Amino acid sequence: METAISSQEILLRLALAVLLGGLVGFERERHNRPAGFRTHVLVCVGSALIMLVSAYGFARELGSAGYVVDPSRIAAGVVTGIGFLGAGTILRHGNTITGLTTAASIWVVSGGGLAVGIGFYLGAILATTMVLVSLILLRGLESSFVRMKRLRRLWVRGVDQPGLLGRIGNVLGEYGVNITKVDLSDAEYQETFKTEIISMEFLLRGPPRVKADELLRKMATLSGILEVGWEGGDVGEALIYKHQKKE
Repeated sequence: METAISSQEILLRLALAVLLGGLVGFERERHNRPAGFRTHVLVCVGSALIMLVSAYGFARELGSAGYVVDPSRIAAGVVTGIGFLGAGTILRHGNTITGLTTAASIWVVSGGGLAVGIGFYLGAILATTMVLVSLILLRGLESSFVRMKRLRRLWVRGVDQPGLLGRIGNVLGEYGVNITKVDLSDAEYQETFKTEIISMEFLLRGPPRVKADELLRKMATLSGILEVGWEGGDVGEALIYKHQKKE
């Protein structure tokens, strides 16, 4: 491995990292994700810089002293560290988990930064292109599969009281939605509400043009409902409503 790198080459690699990270980050920013343009640029540039330091920063001094430089060791640390950063974008609302795609995009962008830092330009460019294809073009394809199945997942948190399940079923029936599966959790006493709270998860099959927003708003007003969420309208997305107390 070379022990020196020119200033022009360093500038080229860091600039390419900004470009590749920015392309993925711009797509995430357009969809208002927790990690957007700046985050992806910083991750990609940081990864590229760490790889540059690992590959060239110690090569001249340590190489002349007879030591063998292994740039892959620092690269492995970057991959591990990015995992913690990506975990911060994953959010859980009841039984619905969001942010997995953004966490994965941050992880891939860090890999692209490492590739650029070591000079593997073709791999970094091809990987970024594939990421953009999966985020932009495959989104519509994935959504069409969901619409074909017409299966959606609804989760509800509410006060454990008689008739709650029946009231939920009545609202779903008004919108022509069929319940194919129901999972009920054990009731747990919560000091916040001074009563026992139960969680329910429904697997539903409904008409293709069901008004999800309207259905959830109506369900959130039911007596005993604390929080209700809907997953499956757009892949990986969730609509969440909380019961609004009347003054």
